[in-house]
Amino acid sequence: MTKKLKVFVGWDSREDIAWQVCRHSMLRHASQDLEIYPLKQPTLRELGLYTRPKDKASTEFSITRFLTPYIGAHDGWSIFVDCDFLITDDIFKILDEVDEDKALYCVQHDYTPANMVKMDGKEQTVYPRKNWSSFMMFNGAHPDVKKLTPELVNGSEPAFLHRFSWTDDSQLGALDLKWNFLEGEYPQPDKTPVCIHYTNGGPWFENWQDVMFGDLWTAERDMYLASDAAAHAAE
Repeated sequence: MTKKLKVFVGWDSREDIAWQVCRHSMLRHASQDLEIYPLKQPTLRELGLYTRPKDKASTEFSITRFLTPYIGAHDGWSIFVDCDFLITDDIFKILDEVDEDKALYCVQHDYTPANMVKMDGKEQTVYPRKNWSSFMMFNGAHPDVKKLTPELVNGSEPAFLHRFSWTDDSQLGALDLKWNFLEGEYPQPDKTPVCIHYTNGGPWFENWQDVMFGDLWTAERDMYLASDAAAHAAE
């Protein structure tokens, strides 16, 4: 049976290649047709969906991610994922691990960052439920998720959104670590995770070439570039 699933990937103008590779890896492994969209802040501003003042957040999708279920506009499941992810297996398998009674599913990390500097020298911040919101599975039919309107998202403090204060903790489901494996923060696993998160920086940054599973990302990038070149040649 075909199940509806929409995916929104955080897009940052400084990391377009990361979004392209994330999307390519997800589509390549998907067992069904999959809708994937980039969450581009400039576009959301043009549409009037995002009106917050510009801030000093580390990414352009720090807050726009919480518009995912509103933009998804359906009662099925919608996923938000940061652009610095690599998908190594069928994303549809996640539907076998969630219950319809929960508002949201995520990997509930409990860790202290190993590095206090990431990516292009950006300072690492520490806060409650850090990285929980980097991969979120929203239940579009849940009343708490329906609260995430542009009005609420634009008018709420970042902590209110990222700590899921808009729902009760009893409505939060826990995913296995394989769905948001933080490279550089956990020991090398026996099996390649479904979702590898290069949270401190990935091979698309000059200073972050030697990272766990970096070879997988580079191989996926090469496949994407080859397919993109072939598509342009056929035009």
